[in-house]
Amino acid sequence: MVEFKRKKGENFESFLRRFNRTLIKSRKLNEVRKRKYLTSKKNKSRQKEYALVSRKLREKKDFLRKTGKLKDEPRGRW
Repeated sequence: MVEFKRKKGENFESFLRRFNRTLIKSRKLNEVRKRKYLTSKKNKSRQKEYALVSRKLREKKDFLRKTGKLKDEPRGRW
């Protein structure tokens, strides 16, 4: 990890410029931006568990809709 400190008599703009330059040269910023949206895959047991839970919830909602206890909502986006 690189540590940045202002030099004696250095103004903030030049310190910021020096910081940005070293950050770009180290390529750490590009790595972080690439990993920002990367998500790990779920293992098979988690996938099955998620599928079972969602299936139970769907069946419960369908039952409540058929009995009239749950109001039908439009499935469209708007």
